[in-house]
Parts: sequence; structure tokens; C-alpha cells
Amino acid sequence: MAGRGDPPEGTPEGLPGGEDEYRSLVFDEAFVRAAHLQEYSARERMGEHALAVRSRPGPTGRRGGSGQALLLVLLILLAFGTAVYLGLRNPYQPPPDQRAEPLRTTFVPLAPRGPVPGGDPARLLARSPAAEYRTGTAGINLPVAARTTHFSEGQVVTALRIAKDYLVASSLEPEVLAGQTVRPARLLIDPDQLAQFDRSVSSPADDGRHAVAAWVVRFDPRQVVVAEPAPRVQGTLRFAEVAPDTLDVTADHTFTYALRPAVQAPGATPDASLFTVHRTLHLRFDREDLRMHRAELLTSTVEAGPQACGAGTDGGLRPLLAGAEAPATSGPALTDPYATDRPAAPALCGALAPAAQPEP
Repeated sequence: MAGRGDPPEGTPEGLPGGEDEYRSLVFDEAFVRAAHLQEYSARERMGEHALAVRSRPGPTGRRGGSGQALLLVLLILLAFGTAVYLGLRNPYQPPPDQRAEPLRTTFVPLAPRGPVPGGDPARLLARSPAAEYRTGTAGINLPVAARTTHFSEGQVVTALRIAKDYLVASSLEPEVLAGQTVRPARLLIDPDQLAQFDRSVSSPADDGRHAVAAWVVRFDPRQVVVAEPAPRVQGTLRFAEVAPDTLDVTADHTFTYALRPAVQAPGATPDASLFTVHRTLHLRFDREDLRMHRAELLTSTVEAGPQACGAGTDGGLRPLLAGAEAPATSGPALTDPYATDRPAAPALCGALAPAAQPEP
């Protein structure tokens, strides 16, 4: 007799679905809970468009995924807030950009006592204190550089080279000396000082701010021309760190030029004369100046002669040529432009020391 639920003739042998096929399987409670499909109830299956089964959330369901996403967002916000905080609290912020101060200028003409010696330029130089000076750029030597507290040796070398470049561009460039251009020197000046520089060139004045000779050595081409041989130069460059972001260079040089009159009689070769310029420049560099290859000029003191007192009221150069004499003056102390490393003449005019002139 067949049991309840079995076919009248019993379970067919050899067909799948028999009782023995699933006898070895055990569906415990954990297996049932882990199943992703669950059959709807009879009432749920009666609804329109109802499915026979529904999916069950797995072990990593929506609640677990949402928690991980929230944790990730919190970590991102924490990292972003930390970066902002450290950026605001960074002790190595770059120094604020400081505007360059106006250049302070001093121009002292040196009047000769007696006629200006003249003759062949080479012979005049050989009989003058400039006889042992080097020619042109060879006379501007860089000192041995060394690192400072906050500047590397390479940065110190860069500052010294910029200072030398400015001396060459403003004191030895032939077109600058001839009054044809000032561009080589202008390119090396801090942009904050360009307006002062341009005014000194276009409207010079000996007012302590706009003496053109304080910026560049240039002669009036209508009056004089620079003769051969090339100018003689000698002097020193010194450097010092004055602040963690500031490096100063002091240049103290004497330049000797051979000059001739611009206008001369046909077929005649007028005598040449020597003109001496003693320049003391105080240059300042910050890290941006070093990067941009430029300098800020703090002070410039120029002593130049032979030149009559009062002839250069605009702070320009007015050389007295061979045979010329300056009006008699009294009071100015003798000044030797070849004596470097000394305070500049305090007066508005000085007397050119006879030792600074070529020997007879």
C-alpha cells in the first residue's frame, strides 16, 4: 500500500526526484537564512505583476555598504581638513614681497687746481695712478664667495655676478658711455626703481634722488668722445647677509677714461685728457632678485673730475678737457678719487688732488 503523498504505484525507480536523491542533504537554519531567493506567500503572489520569489539581501547588504561609504567620506573630509590646517600653519611660508626703496644719490664734482694735463692717451695713462689698473671688465674681480647663514655659496656668487654686470653695463658699455642708450643698465634694475631711473635720465637733477651720474656713466656726445685705449678699472666687491632673506653687495671702484673733444679742426688730433670717476654702490638682493637677475640700488656716491664745481647741477658729467681750467674756488678739501675704501667727500664740491693727475 502506498504511503500518503506517494503515487499509487510507488516512486518510480531510476527517475530523478526520488526520495533517496536528497536524503544526504541537510538544510540547516544558517543555509536557509543565507538564501538569496525567498518564495512569496500565496496572498503576495495573487497581486498584479507579482513575482514568484523575491531577492534577499546578502551578508553585505545595503546597511553594510552604506556604513563603508560613510566611513570613506569621513576619512576624505578628515584628510582635507588636515591639509588645510597644515597649510595655514606652515612656518615656511615665502616672505612677503617688499617694494624697493628709492635710490639715494650723492654726486661730488672734483675741480682741478690748474690746467688739465693733455697729450697722448696711452702716455697719460702710463704717468697716472691708473697705470697699474686693468683694462675694462678685467678690472672688476669677484671675491672668493662663501655661504652665509641663509644663502648658499651659489646664491652669493649670483649676487656678485649681477653686481659686476651692472658695473659693466653702467660704466664700461661703449654705447652707454657715448650717451646713445641706457638699456643695458636698465635691464638690471629692480622694477620698483624703474620710474626713478627713467626720470633721472630724462629730467636729471642733483637733488639726492635723480642724479643721472649716480645710475650710469655717460658723456655728452656733442662735447666729448671716449678715446682709446679702453677705460682702466680697479676696485673691490664685498658681500654680507643683512637679513634671512636679504643679501647686500658693496662695490667700490675707480674708472679712468681717456677723452677727446667731440669737435676738432680738420686734420688735427687734439690732445686727450683723463677723467676719473670713483663710484661707490650699495646693492641689495632678495631671492626674487637673484632669480630674475636684477638688483635694488640703495645708495650711489660718485666723485668725478676734473670738472668745475656747479657745472653739473643736474648731477651729470661735464669733463674739463686738456688745457682747460676751473674757476678759482676756495674751501673744498683735496679729494683723491683713486683712494678707495674711504668716506665720500661730504661737500657738494671737492678739489681734485694733484696726485690724481698724470705727472708732467
